[in-house]
Amino acid sequence: MYEYELTNACLKLLRDSFKLQKDETVVITVDTKSNQEVAEATAEAAVILGAKPVVINIKAPRGNGKAGDPDLPIETLVGAIKGADAWVEYNYEWLFYSTVYDRAMEENKELKYMCLVGATPEMIINNIGKIDIPVLADLIHKVTDVTEEAVHVKITSPSGSDVEFDNKKGREFGVADGLVEKGIAKMLIGQIGWAPEFETINGVIVADGSINPPCGIVDAPVKIYVENGKVVNVEGGQSAQEFYQWMKSFDDPNMFNVAHLCYGLGPYAQLTGEVCEDERVWGCVEWGFGNIGACLTIPDIPEGIPAASHSDVICLNSSVWLDGVQFLDEGKVVGPNEEIVALARQLGK
Repeated sequence: MYEYELTNACLKLLRDSFKLQKDETVVITVDTKSNQEVAEATAEAAVILGAKPVVINIKAPRGNGKAGDPDLPIETLVGAIKGADAWVEYNYEWLFYSTVYDRAMEENKELKYMCLVGATPEMIINNIGKIDIPVLADLIHKVTDVTEEAVHVKITSPSGSDVEFDNKKGREFGVADGLVEKGIAKMLIGQIGWAPEFETINGVIVADGSINPPCGIVDAPVKIYVENGKVVNVEGGQSAQEFYQWMKSFDDPNMFNVAHLCYGLGPYAQLTGEVCEDERVWGCVEWGFGNIGACLTIPDIPEGIPAASHSDVICLNSSVWLDGVQFLDEGKVVGPNEEIVALARQLGK
């Protein structure tokens, strides 16, 4: 199913995003819960480009990030990955934020990496194959610029989100523009992420899309109350209880830290319960909790703020104000300038 379209999208990924060259090595990691068809199509695309693919399939670990460390063949994975030119991660129980990820990126400063965890053929086709990458990249960079310039940000949603914070000058933004650079972790195109000044984050974040891990698509809106950058209470239905108990289960107070937030700007992204695509649903805001990796987004905390694991929650149809000027109105781009609005309309949004 989708054989032609999938191969084309994977070729576009390696050729246009990774700029993979003849004789370069690309490691493709999956686990036993991953979609194997995507991995095989990516390996085929690498061969078409004259590159050398290596597919590594491991037993799915017990959890994501460092929560899965006890089950990972750490030395073997680090050795293989750090020796490659490029790394495409399709793991369902993701290696991102794990010790394997931390070490591989640290020990090979020129490694090209993209996080495509839990990828399915539909996700790759919708979010790479169908995308007008230059137009979307232009929009993403312009939105990044205006957000980075803002001092104060307010976010609401129809489900009840109402949270405010200040940006921390000097913290770089994670710009998922479709171009994979050496030594920098890149996400699937269609997202802008950053870490604000944590202690200024106050309000309620309402997840009405998904929470991953541990829930997937939520059964009812989950209200997450935040004071000074830390979760102080969670309310809602079964998903709320599952999320709160999951965070508590690690017996790690850092699991209650707000780690980052992101805009979702994927024109064809669908809410599926899989975090990689859910984060890109157009007009959503995604919030991360738990582990804050040692990455470029927080150069003032170069070692990061470690936690046992990490979770991402999706708030649909968000409204965003940057220093009082509106950018999103319930998921629709309405500002803060005509150029950004025009680019969104060019993408059909």
